[in-house]
Amino acid sequence: MNKRFSNKKIIAIVTLMSLGVYVHEQEVHAFTVQEAIAYGKKNNVQVKNALIDLQIQGQTNKAITAGALPSISGSAGSTVFFQTPVTLVPAEFFGGTPGTSIAVNFQPKYNANASVNLKQVLFDGTVFVGLKARKTALDYYQKAIDVTDENVRANIYKVYYQLVVSRRQMEQIDANITRAQKLLTDAKAMYQNGFQEALDVDRATVQLANLETQKLSTQSNIDNGYFGLKYLLGMPIKDSLILTASFSEDDLKRGVLNDTAYKYEDRNDYQYLLLTKKLGDYNIKRYKYSYWPTIDINGSYQKNALANQYNFFKREGTWYSTSYAGLSVTIPIFSGFEKDANLKKSRLQQMQVENQIENLKISIDNDVSQAQNKFRAAIITVDNQKKNMVLAESVYDQTKKKYELGLASNTDITNAQADLIIAQTNYINALYDGVIAKVDYFKAIGKLP
Repeated sequence: MNKRFSNKKIIAIVTLMSLGVYVHEQEVHAFTVQEAIAYGKKNNVQVKNALIDLQIQGQTNKAITAGALPSISGSAGSTVFFQTPVTLVPAEFFGGTPGTSIAVNFQPKYNANASVNLKQVLFDGTVFVGLKARKTALDYYQKAIDVTDENVRANIYKVYYQLVVSRRQMEQIDANITRAQKLLTDAKAMYQNGFQEALDVDRATVQLANLETQKLSTQSNIDNGYFGLKYLLGMPIKDSLILTASFSEDDLKRGVLNDTAYKYEDRNDYQYLLLTKKLGDYNIKRYKYSYWPTIDINGSYQKNALANQYNFFKREGTWYSTSYAGLSVTIPIFSGFEKDANLKKSRLQQMQVENQIENLKISIDNDVSQAQNKFRAAIITVDNQKKNMVLAESVYDQTKKKYELGLASNTDITNAQADLIIAQTNYINALYDGVIAKVDYFKAIGKLP
């Protein structure tokens, strides 16, 4: 019994510890939209990879810099000859028969060598162009980060504020369910007292069921929206996310369309293309310089030892020194037209970039014009739908009072409630569209906060 109790106790403790770890891992995040953006900037995988690309380019720049620095290498080796090479010399040198040769061995059985070699580039056009392009390459990848970050921010804004607006939608649905429940209760009471038909009760029941179904569907969409926002932020799905910001018609209109002027240079994607063109210019220069000679200096200091006994590292071992310095000039003469093809290819690629820049200008003009029109329309639509919703609420309230006084039928109150639900849905959809239109407008003019 004691052993069995002890095992159960251990299992309970382990279970509680596991639950404790699980709860601890679940974090709760309460974010304003700017806090959500800051979190996404640190954790979104696209932004993180763009930052890594910048670091990779930094290492590439170090490799480019290495091409202009001295190259120093060392080597050492030792050889033992089991059969030493021989040289044929005239026999008469050693008193032999003229016209004949004898084999003479001049090579000791053992040799050893050690050397230090130096090479320094004095002029290499392609290396120097690479050195000049380093900063532009870093700017290029930094701008890629800005482009990625802007796209992520735009999506975060849209999803965040749509979820904030969805609170009002759920409040409206809950209010409609409360009204429908009251209407159903009244219909049942009047039916029991013989003032209404069973059809009226059924109609009220169907309307309440539809509203409850709408609530479930809306809540499911909201939950999925939170999952999507967590994904954008790079947040674990198991964490809790609370949105602390609010949103109203005034927020939608604030600070927008006051100044319709814009500049291409404010757009990150335009700046990105300009840097692409600048890198292309460097690429053309690199291929041009490939026709130029390269000049470098080189030198070496060597130690060699030769002996018939392996005594190089003993006192009697003798090492002989050799050193030299030299200047090398390499002149490219013919490479099978490879340089010419590469140069022409880089110029054609640069023409493509220039075409892309001109096309992007047209695209920006189009984006801004459409965004302005959509946003103006969205503001007008929100105002109109709000007025329509207020009017539908007034119609419902008046119809409800008449219904309670017996001056309106169940069909009248049911129709009034259906019109109110449609008006509310249209208003919420207008707010959704307004959020997207506002974000798209700021992104189009390159001033997304």
